Amino acid sequence: MHVPQSDQSSGFSVSTDSSSEAGPSSLLLDKLGRSNGLANGSSFAAPMANGSTKCSSVGNGVAKHSSIARVSLPGTTLYQDPYVNREEFVRLVIQSLRDVGYIESATTLEAESGYSLEAPEVSEFRQYILNAEWPRAEALLPRLVADDESLWEALFLIGKQKYLELLEARRITAALQVLREQLAPLSANSSEQLHALSSLIMCSDAQELYRRALWDGASVASRQALLADLQEFIPSATMIPQRRFTTLLTQARHYQRERCTYHNAPMNPASFSLFCDHHCDKEDFPRITTTILHVHTDEVWNVAWSHDGLRLASASKDKTAIIWRIAPDGHPRDRECVVEFILRDHPYPVGALAWSLDDSILLTSADNLIMLWDTKNGKCITTLDSHMETVSALVWLPDGSGFMSASLDRKVVAWEPSGKLMDEWPGVPIRVTDMAVTPDMRRLIVIGMDYHPTGLSSDGLPAWGVSRESPPASGVAAGSNVHSPPGNRIVIYDFKTKVTEQSIATEGELTSVKISSDSRFALVNHAPDAVHLLDLNDGHMARKFTGQRQRQHVIRSCFGGVDGNFVVSGSEGDYRNVYVWQRDTGILLEVLSGHGNGSVNCVAWNPKNERMFASCSDDCTVRIWEPLPLPSETSVSVPPSITDVTMNGKGKGRVYSPWDDGSGDGEAQS
Repeated sequence: MHVPQSDQSSGFSVSTDSSSEAGPSSLLLDKLGRSNGLANGSSFAAPMANGSTKCSSVGNGVAKHSSIARVSLPGTTLYQDPYVNREEFVRLVIQSLRDVGYIESATTLEAESGYSLEAPEVSEFRQYILNAEWPRAEALLPRLVADDESLWEALFLIGKQKYLELLEARRITAALQVLREQLAPLSANSSEQLHALSSLIMCSDAQELYRRALWDGASVASRQALLADLQEFIPSATMIPQRRFTTLLTQARHYQRERCTYHNAPMNPASFSLFCDHHCDKEDFPRITTTILHVHTDEVWNVAWSHDGLRLASASKDKTAIIWRIAPDGHPRDRECVVEFILRDHPYPVGALAWSLDDSILLTSADNLIMLWDTKNGKCITTLDSHMETVSALVWLPDGSGFMSASLDRKVVAWEPSGKLMDEWPGVPIRVTDMAVTPDMRRLIVIGMDYHPTGLSSDGLPAWGVSRESPPASGVAAGSNVHSPPGNRIVIYDFKTKVTEQSIATEGELTSVKISSDSRFALVNHAPDAVHLLDLNDGHMARKFTGQRQRQHVIRSCFGGVDGNFVVSGSEGDYRNVYVWQRDTGILLEVLSGHGNGSVNCVAWNPKNERMFASCSDDCTVRIWEPLPLPSETSVSVPPSITDVTMNGKGKGRVYSPWDDGSGDGEAQS
């Protein structure tokens, strides 16, 4: 906004060598025209180098500008760009300068440009809110909001903050007065909200109040949050949203990230510069086999990284699981890859794997058995025999409070970390082939086959598998009906209540499910030849990834990359490749060859190293994939075969592969 005419005769004397006069607002003269304490102690010591601004220091440490010439520019837009308003741009720069502490520079820019950051009443309103001067803030608010409805909602928010602060201070009588005289009239159409606020009076202490009200207390942070909420009702041209320039830069970074096909870099100043557009080089993407792990003597069906990214577990048809230690740093040629333990005591082939949150326990499944292993010594802690058929899924709960198992016997079981039975749900309507819990622990997703609906449970509530609403997933099962004959299903449960949110019929078999880090999407391997990205909020297919082959075998996919922005899957039979798609667009980016005969059964991305993932195959090997080493480092000799693994399970199990572009069709080396 332009400085009002009346302000131009205030404390600053404005130079008249320009055709029109300008100067900062009187509010900024009085409140902001002072040093931030970072330059020479208290004030400018000398005129600026270009001679356009003169400053004199005064005894109290406040620098007063004796003469600032306003720069008069033609037009109202920035440069020749017709879309950027100059006043808006300059005001955002002023706000940004103040945010980082350059108060004198911001004041100078106001005077030189003729634009002030905001009207005096806006600055006063901010201070009233931050200082909890509620009557003054409420009196000033009608001059800022656009209409009566917005005024009522804004007054309610101020009253709510006032009410909570009074409760925190245990001024119950004053809080009740605010509730009755201010909040009740303003919430006539929202009795539930008023009831919730009134119930807070019963809080026994401040901690309970914080928890129940989801509130931070009478602090600067909560009042800043109130200002952000009030911003919705005040025109942005009147009160600029806080740190608006930062918001615009963040939007620009996200835009560049979305346009970066191989984006795999964290959001930090090292990877995002204001001086150039962001771009991730394809050569930095993990598409080269740097290490081949070959100790298993039969098909490898599953791999899973520990949460610290330093160990990898593999499960095989040879009735063993192996814990590998993968050194995190260094050139692949020099990196240590050691077999820590070979877990040999499985009576059947090993299928499922799951690490505890602290990586101290590894779960494995062998047919209907679940085995808990101490990862510090490789010994079996206990064996659980609760399921009647093959255990197809093992999942540790995100909060570490226990784990869950699922089986083809239509049972989902919850266990304590020690292996003690916690709960059991026998009413699952499908033979479960995989299962996942969302990171926020709001939902449990099970997938499987041979759907048979069940009735109400003994307590009269819908049992697991009975859906109150079961719409078919758009694009997942075209033409399917939730009451169709037994078939393949995705069943989404409310984790806390165990009530079915959605039951989605599909035409093909389902073999794997993984959940995105934001708990919104499920990645489901779906025969024939597809991987589906399912929106858990509405049950619709957000994207379909194709190109790989899947017909009869269990293929497991995963999210990958620093933001989970890649989808990676193995493939079946003669295709024997690893497929990588861009998650947001569905574009197939890479087809990575290298595994020998048979299916690539599972892929797993390292949770701590965004430039590394593992795959396993029927060729008895596990491959580690990383970016191509630097040209000066690509001369690598292939060492001899693996040394023998000792009886206690320790020894080396590593074979290197010469660097190539992934186009080779070579067998696993041994």
